[in-house]
Amino acid sequence: MKRPRRRALDYLVYLAIRLFVGVAQALTIEQSYDFARVLAAVLYRVDARHRKIGLENLRLAFGDRYTEFERDEIIQGVYRHFCMMLMEMLHIPRKLHPTTWRERITLVGEALAVDRLLKGGPIIMLSGHFGNWEMAGYMFGVFGFPPHSVARALDNPYLDGFLRRFRERSGQRMIPKKGGYDQMLAVLRDGGVLSFLADQDAGERGMFVEFFGRPASTHKAIALLALEHRAPVVVGYARRVGPGFRYEVGCEEIIDPDEWTGTADDARLLTQRYTNILETIIRRDPEQYLWLHRRWKHQPKPKKRPTPVPGPAPSGRVRNPPRQGRPDAPSLTSRTSDPRGRS
Repeated sequence: MKRPRRRALDYLVYLAIRLFVGVAQALTIEQSYDFARVLAAVLYRVDARHRKIGLENLRLAFGDRYTEFERDEIIQGVYRHFCMMLMEMLHIPRKLHPTTWRERITLVGEALAVDRLLKGGPIIMLSGHFGNWEMAGYMFGVFGFPPHSVARALDNPYLDGFLRRFRERSGQRMIPKKGGYDQMLAVLRDGGVLSFLADQDAGERGMFVEFFGRPASTHKAIALLALEHRAPVVVGYARRVGPGFRYEVGCEEIIDPDEWTGTADDARLLTQRYTNILETIIRRDPEQYLWLHRRWKHQPKPKKRPTPVPGPAPSGRVRNPPRQGRPDAPSLTSRTSDPRGRS
């Protein structure tokens, strides 16, 4: 049974986070990065659980491509990247505006995405826990195409409201992952933009597709929504290229719903397709992916071998097989010679 939350404790945590945010926003972006590097080094040391998960995930994904030392270096980079990303999130409202974003953002493949957006009609945008996904959602609002982003609500209601207000500053709207299905349908019916992070473990009942050569449980609802509403699936990313707060925001590929012919396997094929694209993005810079998440937590259950059904008993009498004697023994049907020479 789930334990009831303590509202007073939730509020104290919220106040502590607000104080931290206020202090961090008073720093310059360079000072924030210095603090992020120190915080990353501390977390890497004390967060043994997620550190081990990350190292194991790298081994599962890349096999022997990296040595143990190199895997450890990558995971240290993961902590450093996401602590820096946290600091960047706090500075985004001040740094990214319609007149200033070009100083920090380089667009790649934007013509295809903008063309789709200008045509109208429902669109599904996908990314993973790679680079700075929060900035990508924020930027589409700055560009005038605010998405409806699907995300899990935080357990702390005060923090959840604070994060929601931050995310919606540029116009994007948040839809809760749990209980928000009707809102998702409404967005697509109205020809809106629906945004997902599509690389999380979906549990035992998810759809299993290959991710880095290993079955990974993946949410099937994204493909089903795309197929039902004939919505193009735009797979993109926001990758840090540096120095400092500089990113490449790209459209990797657009999957057109007209590619699918209406077979029962379309949902699985579409899910595998965008998962392959996300893998391609991640391989370019493994340090910017959230390996600390148990992506392969659930695996397909082995198929049970059918129990053989015994056949009917044979009818009639079964003759006993003939007895076999020694090769040098006389036949039981032959006449035995009399020891005295008489036959």
